[in-house]
Amino acid sequence: MAKTDTDIITHIAAGGTFAAGDDLSPGYRGELMRLMAVFVDSELAGAAGFVPFINSAPGLKERGIAARIVSEKYQHADQVLALMEPFNVNADLYVRSHCWYSRLDRALDLGTRRVGSDKRLNVFHYPLEGWLDALTLNLLMGTASAVQLAELTGCSYQPLADALKPVVAREKQHAEWGHEGLKQAIDRSRSGAKAQLAVDYWFPRVTATFGRSESQHSGQYARFGLRRASGPELLNRWLADISVRLKDLGLSLPPIPSV
Repeated sequence: MAKTDTDIITHIAAGGTFAAGDDLSPGYRGELMRLMAVFVDSELAGAAGFVPFINSAPGLKERGIAARIVSEKYQHADQVLALMEPFNVNADLYVRSHCWYSRLDRALDLGTRRVGSDKRLNVFHYPLEGWLDALTLNLLMGTASAVQLAELTGCSYQPLADALKPVVAREKQHAEWGHEGLKQAIDRSRSGAKAQLAVDYWFPRVTATFGRSESQHSGQYARFGLRRASGPELLNRWLADISVRLKDLGLSLPPIPSV
């Protein structure tokens, strides 16, 4: 007899998890697939958007780091996309099904509403404007991703939890590279004012990646053990981290938008 959502919730409440091949209810499977698609699509779109700016880096070391970030994001997407294949996802067709480097108008404010045909986070719908801008997004989104993905390493679907553990370490390293690169850029060209403008632009857009305070999907994630902390809780963890980093760079934390 096929498992129901109630069966799944009861199993999770008792401390249970699920392995590859386990019988999953349609509700659980749907939320799990959505969660993995958001990750895969965001990694693909984030990497594709960063590619044109590799050669904007000031030196070979920086270009090598930028290329490595792009390469690792593609690897991360591949690892989680492989977990989707048993759910009848054709990986090759999936990658070709969207234009991952496409972007919308930078002046738009998408908030948290879903747009486009893929499931990338909205922050990856906005175009980058130069190397300093790319560094700023890398710092802000890298630290946010580390917080969000660390939460998923305790999710009830064990293959996903295991796959994301090394990814969290790499995302933290990406954020460190962004921090170091931004610090060097500010020191080299005295571009603190430009960096602050970039922070002011990207901060509310990264904040929106934590979702609305009252989200239907957030409640479902919690019931299914896919994510236990709420969006506001994860946001506060990120704010504690990024505020210290911005202070170190001589930059100010913008006002926190309501979501």
